[in-house]
Amino acid sequence: MALIHVRQNYRPPVIALSPFWNQKLSPVGTALPSPGGSLDPLQPRTIGVIARLSHIIYHASTGTHHVASPTGLAMPARTPNRVSERQHRCGFSNYTSCTHRAIDTLKSSNLKDSPVQLPSHRNPEYRRSQLLRQYTSLIRTSPLMVIFQHNNLKSMEWASIRRELTKALQKVDEKIASEGRTAPELAPYIKLQTIQTSIFEVAIRIVEYFRPNEAAQAAGQPPSAVNPITQTSAELPATSGSKDDPALTHDLSRAAHAAVKHLKGRHELADILVGPIAILSIPAVSPEHMKAALSILTPKESGFAAPTRKGNPDYHDPVVQTGLQKINLLAARVDGKVFDVAETKWVGSIEGGMDGLRAQLIMALQSMGSSVTSTLEGAGKSLYLTLESRRNVLEEEQKPAEEKSESS
Repeated sequence: MALIHVRQNYRPPVIALSPFWNQKLSPVGTALPSPGGSLDPLQPRTIGVIARLSHIIYHASTGTHHVASPTGLAMPARTPNRVSERQHRCGFSNYTSCTHRAIDTLKSSNLKDSPVQLPSHRNPEYRRSQLLRQYTSLIRTSPLMVIFQHNNLKSMEWASIRRELTKALQKVDEKIASEGRTAPELAPYIKLQTIQTSIFEVAIRIVEYFRPNEAAQAAGQPPSAVNPITQTSAELPATSGSKDDPALTHDLSRAAHAAVKHLKGRHELADILVGPIAILSIPAVSPEHMKAALSILTPKESGFAAPTRKGNPDYHDPVVQTGLQKINLLAARVDGKVFDVAETKWVGSIEGGMDGLRAQLIMALQSMGSSVTSTLEGAGKSLYLTLESRRNVLEEEQKPAEEKSESS
């Protein structure tokens, strides 16, 4: 092994020479034309040797020393993907070293014992626990969810379907904006994703049946600080650090597990969440976006017209159509209520979205009020007409008696 010493003030040459010594190289490693005008291509091995030489020259320019390997000019070995317990994955193991003290600190730190992570019944280090948290957050923030069944769709089919779905939802946002309606854009936040049904069923039970605030009020405990009604300076009960502490009411707590354990399979969606399931989550109850999504995903089952070949030729690609044949509409969840296919179609058929539904409700209330007013007025009018006719009859009967008395 030879040790190469380089002066501290050494500067690398601008143009490096190849091992053939008859061709000049540009700084990027491309062969320059020879004085005769011919250009000889460099072999990959030649370029590799030149790259190693440039590496040595770089260390010489920075004032460092480079040690050559027994095989000559070898590049530093990269750290393998599977690292040992005493080795940390760095850029280059020869140049970047990680101290054992830092590794021991990382190994000794446990997520369960972290002050940020509260004691949990379910181990938060597991992927299933994080999926449970993700699903509970998704259910709470998505008042409108459509449930589909998918049958072995390929990645290209999923990508093509999501592309067409995004295009259709963006058109709905553009239409709402052109009408002058002040509604936020929902297309960037509408997601179509597959789920693990067993974990999703537990998550929906926690969201539907676990009421930690009611249990805390019944036990005389102060309300949670995350409640908008409560001030942020409200005093919270101190936790004992045990999993059995009733003050712990997060989704992974033992209280949440005990509250929904006996309700397994009793939710309305329990019978549907079987097999490969995908959900379309919409962060607001928007019948227009729901209609656009159903017209893309299940046009035959929902009854909504799919895009025409002339209007959207990409929708009729074989990859998209093959994937859509493997998707079936099962149900929907709107504001905590489970709707079947027929009711889902009714929600999507509401004209004008929620604004149109509110207008229909106002018209119904106005017509109901006018009908009640006309009914009450009709009863009073009929009574008035009856009394008025009776008065006229009595007046007619009294007129002959008065005439007889006057003649006598």
